[in-house]
Amino acid sequence: MEKVIEISDLTKIYPNGRGIEGINLDIYAGDIFGFLGPNGAGKTTAMKIMTGLIKADRGDVRIFGHSIRDEYEKAMAHVGCLIEIADSYPFLTAYENLKQMARYYPDVDDQRIEEVLQLTGILKYKQEKPRRFSLGMKQRLGLAAAILSRPKVLILDEPLNGLDVEGMIEIRKLILHLAQNEGTTFFISSHLIHDVELTCNRIGVIFEGKLLSVDRTENILNNYATLENYFVSEVERYGRISSSAY
Repeated sequence: MEKVIEISDLTKIYPNGRGIEGINLDIYAGDIFGFLGPNGAGKTTAMKIMTGLIKADRGDVRIFGHSIRDEYEKAMAHVGCLIEIADSYPFLTAYENLKQMARYYPDVDDQRIEEVLQLTGILKYKQEKPRRFSLGMKQRLGLAAAILSRPKVLILDEPLNGLDVEGMIEIRKLILHLAQNEGTTFFISSHLIHDVELTCNRIGVIFEGKLLSVDRTENILNNYATLENYFVSEVERYGRISSSAY
């Protein structure tokens, strides 16, 4: 199988002692990989390094064989991302925001903008301004921007943040649709165990900055009643928390 993302010895320690340490991980073409861990585990730090928003103290990330450190533009050429809060121009409409982004991509036309608005469930709000949007609506617009250029890889940090139950179901369906029909590879971080279980085919557990384990979802569920049981078991195995802590 083709390696799409290769993470090697990724380390970033902040002055307060938190961060990530020695993460090694391979993501393969077609994966919907779930980066599972509680808030503060290091998920966002790792993803910011993966997308070039911050620099690692040590280690590297290669996307399609290109180093994020040494060949940033080549590494990110086919990557869409949504990290932390979805940002937008508050006084432009949703449609105008995407039109601004489309200027960076020669093959994105008005039809594609309409298509991503439809896919993310906000087509009927395309003439509204995001300063009036709820957190969930802003998140949908951020996802629309992330998939605008038909990226081969999508790196999404807590993509279900702020969504109601209906929105979560719609975005899960969108992720599965893009993976199955467009061959998109996903790297998704989340602390929502149930949604990771329903969406991802491979799962990595991160806790206190360290990657504890990586396995296929089907293997996990063959051995544990739920993904939550697996998560607690992995963390307990490393002597970090009791089962009552999560």
